[in-house]
Amino acid sequence: MVNKLKNNWTKWHHIFHQSILNSVNFIPNGIHLLVSVSGGQDSMALITLLDDIKEHHNWSLNVWHGNHKWHNKSEEFAKELQNYCLQKKIIFHKDCADEIDISTEEKARKWRYQKLYEKASIICSKNKRYNDLYVVTGHTSTDNSETFLLNLARGSNLSGLSGIPSKRLLNEDYFLVRPLMIFSRDDTKAICKELKIPFWIDPTNADTRLKRNLVRQKVMSELEAIYPGCSHRINNFIEKIMNYSQERSELCELAIKSCLCDDGIKRAMLNELGTQARATLLHSLLKTKCRKQISSKNIDDLSKQVFTKNSGQKCFSNGVKVIWNKNFIKIIS
Repeated sequence: MVNKLKNNWTKWHHIFHQSILNSVNFIPNGIHLLVSVSGGQDSMALITLLDDIKEHHNWSLNVWHGNHKWHNKSEEFAKELQNYCLQKKIIFHKDCADEIDISTEEKARKWRYQKLYEKASIICSKNKRYNDLYVVTGHTSTDNSETFLLNLARGSNLSGLSGIPSKRLLNEDYFLVRPLMIFSRDDTKAICKELKIPFWIDPTNADTRLKRNLVRQKVMSELEAIYPGCSHRINNFIEKIMNYSQERSELCELAIKSCLCDDGIKRAMLNELGTQARATLLHSLLKTKCRKQISSKNIDDLSKQVFTKNSGQKCFSNGVKVIWNKNFIKIIS
């Protein structure tokens, strides 16, 4: 039981801790945590809250920092963050990116997750007692809203609009969790202010040539001015989509089983469905094969072609092909 008389125990600690307790096995007791910390307000609020409640869950903390070298103070910031972790007696790890690794937002994101995975693997291989490690990132509900708008604008299908998952597998080996999704960016700023947590402002956050920065500074700010609280409502809508997607996924599994046979998917049964239902089943089959997200346009096109053409094929990422004839549809990878 948490000692609520502890000097630094605040409403933020209470909300954060209750969220952990209410989500069964979200972050189990006795887990080793590798926390991705940029040094900004979100990740600094995260590491502080985790550090303050770790004894109640028998967690051990490791911090990983990825230095993108995007500005001339990046090395200075990394050193100050390292000293902060040293004072807190938190083990610190860092990696520095090569320019080619982070030349785009997508490449930078992939680089971070790949390095986190590699670091988790190294930690576990060197410490046999680290047989259960979780990777933790500082994504907030504000990040979730921004991601929703970006995916909506680029034409994502329904699953792409389900937002950032609070828990998922990283390369099938380690769970990646995002416990700050219960807070907004305004909340993490308030946490840092109230708990006097230092953080470092990355000057590249002001660069609106980066899509996320543009959405954050121009789009979301304007929407909040027009409809105050819209971020919260967007997140509520994302949660509804997530629940709906889960329900649809379970129903898809049942429908697919009825269409499958030794020769593939029975085309006649699939074509008895409407265009959208057919597209939903095809997407459900393809997403397990394709590493990259499939656009709704490609799925819709495939659904129409399977219905109208007696035979044909359509290619997707990493060598995945959908081939069909008069009777059957096959997915080859």
